[in-house]
Amino acid sequence: MESVPEGRLGEWRVFGGGESGRRARKVRWWEASGARRSRLQPGRWARLTPPARRTMAQFLFEADLHGLLKLDTPIPNAPPARWQRKAKESGPGPSPVGVSPMKPANRSHSSSKTPSKTPGKSGSKVQSTPTKAGGDRYIPNRSTMQMEMANFLLTKENEPAEESPTKKEQQKAWAVNLNGFDVEESKILRLSGKPQNAPEGYQNNLKVLYSQKMTPGSSRKNSRYIPSMPDRILDAPEIRNDYYLNLIDWSSQNFLAVALDNSVYLWNHASGEIIQLLQMEHPDVYISSVSWIKEGNYLAVGTSSAEVQLWDIQQQKRLRNMTSHCARVGTLSWNSYILSSGARTGHIHHHDVRVAEHHVATLAGHTQEVCGLKWSLDGRYLASGGNDNLVNVWPCTQGGGGDFAPVQTFTQHQGAVKAVAWCPWQMSVLATGGGTSDRHIRIWNVCSGACLSAVDTHSQVCSILWSTNYKEFVSGHGFAQNQLVLWKYPTMTKVAELQGHTARILNLTMSPDGTTVASAAADETLRLWRCFEMDPIKKKEKEKANSAKSSIIHQSIR
Repeated sequence: MESVPEGRLGEWRVFGGGESGRRARKVRWWEASGARRSRLQPGRWARLTPPARRTMAQFLFEADLHGLLKLDTPIPNAPPARWQRKAKESGPGPSPVGVSPMKPANRSHSSSKTPSKTPGKSGSKVQSTPTKAGGDRYIPNRSTMQMEMANFLLTKENEPAEESPTKKEQQKAWAVNLNGFDVEESKILRLSGKPQNAPEGYQNNLKVLYSQKMTPGSSRKNSRYIPSMPDRILDAPEIRNDYYLNLIDWSSQNFLAVALDNSVYLWNHASGEIIQLLQMEHPDVYISSVSWIKEGNYLAVGTSSAEVQLWDIQQQKRLRNMTSHCARVGTLSWNSYILSSGARTGHIHHHDVRVAEHHVATLAGHTQEVCGLKWSLDGRYLASGGNDNLVNVWPCTQGGGGDFAPVQTFTQHQGAVKAVAWCPWQMSVLATGGGTSDRHIRIWNVCSGACLSAVDTHSQVCSILWSTNYKEFVSGHGFAQNQLVLWKYPTMTKVAELQGHTARILNLTMSPDGTTVASAAADETLRLWRCFEMDPIKKKEKEKANSAKSSIIHQSIR
């Protein structure tokens, strides 16, 4: 018999006919690798009867079909498997009969483990290289690799690209147009080299993500202590419960002026001395407004009889009586030697206190009573609020007649506007507060006319004062809590609430050092709150700066 190829030996039972009945005979066949089944004794096929042949052909067909459907049967005319190539490359050895692709031969299971994770990631299992050939790992053949080409490509990647200047400028222009900034200049992480410095004046749009400043949730809380109780409580009998009047003011010489019905009293904060400055002759005439000049030696007094009086507190006598209005004067404000007064008629008059003809200008921008009036610290603008729910911003006038128009008019308030205050560190920022129908505090930029922020206080806003020691301001309110509220600027978040008054707050004024706020309320009390107390170190620095500034002024005068 000829040498048989590698394969599998099997038998089939073939049933043939005859007189004695059907008898089975065994037909041996050989399944060769990659070939159809063939019999070892082809001579016997010819001796089979036709029915036996048909039966034999049917069994062979079923065997072929069964072999094709089995997954472990080699695919005909397919390239040799890897384990077969490994066996051939390993050289002469024992016959690979019995070796199948699903069961690799000659593998040491104790010393070889298949990697179970992606290369480059650390794992708890130790990986070892198989000690014998025939494993399922891919081992490249270095003889077929182009090492020189790979080295050339790697070194070429590290070299800077040779691009023309025009191409680089074009790519940079595209990046700026698409992203708003140059990508190459704003890289955060670099593989090598030192980070490039940002160009002068450049601001990263994502700087908030990489700021070293602590987030509000993790930052240290404000350690400033704000007393919840007033430092002092003073009696203010017969103070008029009128929202449109301005009845208290604190001078730079530390005198607190309070208007009680038809009289004006001065309280010395340093010594506690009380002085009655004036009392109106007619019992039906009452004091409607008071305001100190910046130097603190003169006090302007507005009356219900449409008069504006000027008093010298050192001599305790009246210097002059200015009459130009035809209704009560509810608010006053100084700008150097110009005294502005707002009346119930809606008109604002400018008085030059140096000359006999004091009335130098009239501002007609309100249709109802002017109840809020305040000059900016730099003297450029005058803000006025009225019972007609308007806020007007007037430019500084140098005298002379003619019609004057406001540079800005704000109509967003829905109630009377009495509370007006200028920011001491941003000269163009104005804060206003509305009455019972509005209850809002609004922050304005008078240059652009934009409303920077607005907050609903849920109560009548009577007065607003900016702090000179902190980026905060305080507001006085009426029904229902009658409280003072400290606000953080520009976030407009509440810092503290100070309660104690039993009736609505009428006015607020601040001490010259900026630490104490005095509140006058309809419960006929004056309460002093130390809500802006400075840190001792900062206080010394501020006093030192003020002393140096005053010495410079004295030298210039000499």
